[in-house]
Order: sequence, then structure tokens, then C-alpha cells
Amino acid sequence: MLTILYGMALNGPYTVDDLLRMTGCKPKPKPAWLETLAARCAEAAPGGGAATRKSAIRHPQSAIRRAPRSLRLLGIDPGTRRVGWGVVEYSKADARLKLLACGCITPSGKLPLKDRLRDIFSELETVLQRTQPHAAALEETFAGVNMKSAIAMGEGRGIALLCLARAGIDVLELSPRSIKQAVTGSGAAGKARVAAMVAAQLGLKTPPTPEDITDALAAAIALARRT
Repeated sequence: MLTILYGMALNGPYTVDDLLRMTGCKPKPKPAWLETLAARCAEAAPGGGAATRKSAIRHPQSAIRRAPRSLRLLGIDPGTRRVGWGVVEYSKADARLKLLACGCITPSGKLPLKDRLRDIFSELETVLQRTQPHAAALEETFAGVNMKSAIAMGEGRGIALLCLARAGIDVLELSPRSIKQAVTGSGAAGKARVAAMVAAQLGLKTPPTPEDITDALAAAIALARRT
């Protein structure tokens, strides 16, 4: 049943969560750490009240030790040849988004896989140390690509997840459709539409290049929309 639902979501206008609701099933709940992150940010914002503080107390195991007025959210587009990353600042009070930093890790294509992964790991750890994000978003592995591409994506995701775990950063894994839905309003949007909406929401004249950076920023924006 879940396989059928996933196929419908992949090829139609619905997300998997939409289809689960339609069939009477419960969608995957929001992680407790994400609720805590949002609650603490709202508490720090002007007008944060007692109700917000109670919400934060319910989940004391938060990666955030003090309530920030805005969040630094990292998006990663994993791979073994290029890894896009982008950090946005999100203000809970007015839903404002601002680009803080972005880039693309590109190890030499002449290197064997193990050495490319080593370089990606090293550079991504440097990015985390420099940007100090509060939380991160990472694209899930998805169906519809050939086995070789799926394996490569899995290897890249493993490196990214390891770096995030070592830094103690919570990560939300999102499907490609849910990222597109959050950024454009449509889970079936093409890359050009996603890039244009990323640029518009971050106040940029043109989308960053290469597209790996835009995809990473889209994941960061999708995380912001869930807090």
C-alpha cells in the first residue's frame, strides 16, 4: 500500500503525507526537536508569551541552549562530485528569510571516490564550524533514479549525516516533493521554478549557481517553513 502511495505522490500533485491523510492514516509526526526549536525562537521574539514558554518546556532536550531571535538553518544537497550548501537566517517574528552564506564543495574529478569523500567531509566540517547552524535539512534518497545515481547519493548523504552528527546538529530529512511544495507551492515544480522562487524569497536578483547551491537553499527554506 505504501509503495502505491509513494508512486502516486511521485507522479501526481500530492505529497505522501497528503495521501496518507486521504486514506485515514497518520502522516509522520514532526520531530520533537523541531517543535522545540520553533517554540524557543518564538519565545525570544517580541510578544512571545507564556503559552510559548510552556511549549518549549515540554521538550527540554534541545540543541539550542538559549532562545535565539532568529535561526541559522543549513540546507545540504549531497553528492559525491558536488555538494551544495546554503545557510539562511529565519526570523520567526516576521517570517523573514535572509541569505547568510552558500557555496559548492567540488573535489577534483580525477580523485578516486574515497579521496573525494574525504575532501567533502573535511570541507563540510569547515562549513559547519564557520556557520554554526542551529539545524539542518537534507534531501531524502528518492525513487526514480538509476541504481548508480542512488548509490552515489546515498554515499554523499552518509558523509553529510556524519558531519552533522559530529557537530551535534539536528537534521530534518525531506523528500524532493516536500521541498518543492514548501518553496513553490507545487510538489511538481521544475528546477527553473524552484531556482526562481529561491531567489525571490531570499531577495536575490538571480539564483546562485551551480544548481546544487539552489537545491541546498531550497532545503533550508523548506526547513524554515516547518518551524
